[in-house]
Amino acid sequence: MSNNTDDARIRCEWSTKTMIEQTYHDLEWGVPVYDDRLLFEMLTLEGAQAGLSWHTVLSKRDNYRKAFHHFDVTEVAQFDEDKVTSLMCDKGIIRNRLKIASTISNAKAFIIIQKTFGSFSEYIWQFTDGKPIQNHFKASHQIPTFSNESNAMSKDLKKHGFKFVGSTICYAYMQAIGMVNDHVEGCYRHKMCQ
Repeated sequence: MSNNTDDARIRCEWSTKTMIEQTYHDLEWGVPVYDDRLLFEMLTLEGAQAGLSWHTVLSKRDNYRKAFHHFDVTEVAQFDEDKVTSLMCDKGIIRNRLKIASTISNAKAFIIIQKTFGSFSEYIWQFTDGKPIQNHFKASHQIPTFSNESNAMSKDLKKHGFKFVGSTICYAYMQAIGMVNDHVEGCYRHKMCQ
């Protein structure tokens, strides 16, 4: 746990390195998300983060929103090879062909899930029985990188054709969208996300 210089509130240690991480921690991380557009955005960003720092992804988030039509899943599902080529030239995003292609194929799979389950939210929240898991870790080193739930989510997403959805990415996704509250107990956001 640590705090940044702007106030005395105690925060999760990972969020105190930069202002962009602190703002994300304070306003979004661990807050339950049910909006399909935002769920697609976070799934895309978590996949893009693989092998990179979360700060890198957050610093490119606005560019991602522009490049991927504000994560309108219907629009992204229609991206063609010309669009992939143009995105590979976009310095504002992570220019990894596999990650860009996976966003498009994930959009197509996302739409099928929406049609099957009524919404992606209905589908994804089934992995925690529709409610956030409340953890009570005292220190960041106690927080796992995967769980039984993220293992099951990863396996099922892959079965539905999703890419860049390994168990570790799924666990980070669960943390991001509030399916699991992994704010450490001393963090001022822990109780707020219960």
